[in-house]
Amino acid sequence: MRIRVCSNATTMKRPPRARPGISSSSSWRRHRSPHEPLLLAVAATRGFRAGQSSANVGLRNDTDGNDVNWLPCRRAVVVIGVGLLLLTSSCVHTRAFTDAHGRVIPGSVATMERLTVGGITQSIWFRGVSRSNPALILLHGGPGASESALFRSYNSALEQHFLVVYWEQRGAGRSFHSDIPPESMTIDRFVRDLDEVVERVKRRFGKAKVVLLGHSWGTVLGTIYASQRPENVAAYVGVAQISNMAQQRRLAYEFTLAEARRRGNAEAISELEKIGPPPYGSVDHGLRVGTWTERFGGAFHGDLATGKLIWSALNTDEANLIDLIKFGQGNRFSLRHLEGEISQLDLSHRYRSFEVPIVFLLGRYDWHLPAVLAEQYFDRIQAPCKRLIWFEQSAHNPPFEEPDRFNQVLAEQVLPLVRGDTTCPRPTPQFGG
Repeated sequence: MRIRVCSNATTMKRPPRARPGISSSSSWRRHRSPHEPLLLAVAATRGFRAGQSSANVGLRNDTDGNDVNWLPCRRAVVVIGVGLLLLTSSCVHTRAFTDAHGRVIPGSVATMERLTVGGITQSIWFRGVSRSNPALILLHGGPGASESALFRSYNSALEQHFLVVYWEQRGAGRSFHSDIPPESMTIDRFVRDLDEVVERVKRRFGKAKVVLLGHSWGTVLGTIYASQRPENVAAYVGVAQISNMAQQRRLAYEFTLAEARRRGNAEAISELEKIGPPPYGSVDHGLRVGTWTERFGGAFHGDLATGKLIWSALNTDEANLIDLIKFGQGNRFSLRHLEGEISQLDLSHRYRSFEVPIVFLLGRYDWHLPAVLAEQYFDRIQAPCKRLIWFEQSAHNPPFEEPDRFNQVLAEQVLPLVRGDTTCPRPTPQFGG
């Protein structure tokens, strides 16, 4: 058993000891997660929670109805206890940037902090090999779906070119608190929170402007802020851009139902027809449609899936199972309180003129928020410079589906804009038009 011990619970972690009889090679560490015992135990006991028969967890009844073969159940309890111990003793940190001799690189920054933003404590990480690089603020999706650990897992190469700000928004991840006033969960409040983060980054690192990168829900905040406060924005990058939410949900539903019929999936057809097209009667209905959209390739193209993303996040230094729990709590809380505003969003009508460079990065197979409508929105935008780049092997999540190409696009297509080029850089052949 490996137990991580910290002298500082938020930033430091003692290197794990190797298990007796098991190699401590890098390959073992790469393929094993410290959270695996708990995850396996949870999976083993899902039968009880789902109301399934006791046979699913290794129990059998004799002819008199007495339980026999109970040892596996005791073992499961022990595994759960070990898993809980791992959960409570596991701690997070972020590694410093070091040279070949292990010395911290001068001018680099690597810190995880909790700062007061908008009157509540919010989690923000700062990472970059050089403080002099342009600041890039990540606006995650959701709402309430922190992606900081995912960007660290798939897109850490950005830290070589940007000073990356990983902000967990109000109600998301470790910025979720049970006492957050529900009335504060408004788009206007989120935009004002973003303004505080931007101003803090500018003051702390001596920046005149920042780059905003929004993903999905995060594109709402990025679009509005880039329009309202252009003096603070060097460039805006919209990934899986929201345009008109009602239209995007309608197209997503039509795609999902059509795919269910094409594949002959009776269960999906029945559930989707029962839910009916949007507007949905509840947040749960929208989530169920989204689950089928993902299953039919509209959220991920290829073999990536939500489960793999969770595993990737948990294998970073910056996240543990507490973050997984917080994710669920924050996502539900945020969706419940923001759904009214989100369902009425129409960015494509209100925000068409910008004074900053605009870059859209869209997945060709995105039917979660159909990219065809984002493309139409892009065509109507007026900006001093604008670029639309397609990711041909992605759906809703280009940063994680095509991470190498995503990182390269940011470094070769966005960075030149931030450095003061007066025109859009010419697209290279591999990026398309």
